[in-house]
Amino acid sequence: MNVFCIAILLALSPAEGTLLPTAGTEQVKHRITGLFGREREDDLREVVKKMTGVTLVSIDFDNAEAVFEYDPAKLFKDSKPKDYLERFDNLLRNSSTHTFGARPLCTTPKEKLTRVEIPVAGNDCKGCCLAAYESVSKIDGVEQATASFKEGKVTALIDPAKTTRAALEEALKKRNVTVTR
Repeated sequence: MNVFCIAILLALSPAEGTLLPTAGTEQVKHRITGLFGREREDDLREVVKKMTGVTLVSIDFDNAEAVFEYDPAKLFKDSKPKDYLERFDNLLRNSSTHTFGARPLCTTPKEKLTRVEIPVAGNDCKGCCLAAYESVSKIDGVEQATASFKEGKVTALIDPAKTTRAALEEALKKRNVTVTR
């Protein structure tokens, strides 16, 4: 019996004759974007259940990160490894009707970032919150952002060498979000 046949036999479950998880399954940590906050944990879990071949392992709300388990080569057939994150982002966005996304992990040390909280009014629906989030998250220097309609605020971790609170407030005002004091 050759090595290939032995590997196949070892992968078979003796009780059911089905293949066990393959060696290609990995735990991958991604930064989560969009309307990502503690109040939306159940939403994220439901979204991941829709993603065939993906399991949510853990969530770190403080760093806006989550660990997922999947086989990238199987999930993203005919894609190069450099494209896996983009493909995962598209899968997560499509499964969540664009309220969640994925980005690379933050490379700027946390001690170099400044936390900015901006009180806002009028964010009474997910669409309004998503608009507020998107207006600040795309600014160069914003490493992490959240918008909470329950808390009435937009929060961001920024690199003060690249952006300012005033720039975030201006972006919110351009999207017709009322900034309160």
